[in-house]
Amino acid sequence: MTRSTTDDLAVFESHRALLVAHAYRMLGDLGRAEDMVQDAWLRWDGRQEVEVDSPRAYLVTLVTRLCLNELDSAKVRHEESRSDRLPEPVDLDEGGIGRVELLDQVSMAFLVVLQRLTPAERAVLLLRDVFAFDYAEIAALVGKTEAACRKLLERARQNVATEKRMFSTSPEVHRRLLQAFTQAAAEGDIDALIAMLAEDAVMITDGGPGGTRRGGVRNLPKPLHGSARIAAFVAATAGRSQLESEIHELNGQPALVFYDEDVPFAALLLGVADARVHRVFFHADSARLRYLGRRNPKGSGRHL
Repeated sequence: MTRSTTDDLAVFESHRALLVAHAYRMLGDLGRAEDMVQDAWLRWDGRQEVEVDSPRAYLVTLVTRLCLNELDSAKVRHEESRSDRLPEPVDLDEGGIGRVELLDQVSMAFLVVLQRLTPAERAVLLLRDVFAFDYAEIAALVGKTEAACRKLLERARQNVATEKRMFSTSPEVHRRLLQAFTQAAAEGDIDALIAMLAEDAVMITDGGPGGTRRGGVRNLPKPLHGSARIAAFVAATAGRSQLESEIHELNGQPALVFYDEDVPFAALLLGVADARVHRVFFHADSARLRYLGRRNPKGSGRHL
């Protein structure tokens, strides 16, 4: 029995969005995720097996293994060690992920939690809780015993549980807080910002490996903790940028995209729970602002 390349391609394309989303969660970088999926296609097309019982499981396994190999490289380990590193913000439709995923599984807050896990914890959590792999399959894939995988999953779930309330805030509440936050920032209203921020809020600004500077202000080299400190920093720096901004939907939630002469400069995303801002993510690594969606019509932006 011979295989049909046309049929193989059709099967692969029917899973592409799911595979891109999985690789994106594993790596936090859409460009590298797409590379992993392309490599998976070459391996799928060149496999020896004529029939595969479960193409979905086979392909997810392929992509997971490729991502684990990628995460084991010295370059990636060094990049992920940065305390100010954020996952790449993405317009899901432009990034080829679309609506095949539950939005809380691709939110920025969830991806930041995943990034704090070890590669093995990340893989075990996603394979078990997203794809419902059994422990024997997971153990064979990550090269550990089933008992070890259960411990990895327990630790990963504990990490996720501490942030879980931020994964599923309604878009309406999220948008309202985003608009209020940016308005208060533009006006330099520290009291209003403090009122919106949770007392234990955290702000992370990612300017890339070399950092970024605008209006005499450099991105924070490490996370900033506490509502008062965050409010003071935001109020002091927001008025210096003179950037045009628009609300876009990134990672399934309302976000603000800043432009410098039509070129994306940064993206602001919030982690929201209980009608308060718990996380402020400011992404200004220009090399990873490639999938922010189309600009709104001219004249609809605002300066901040």
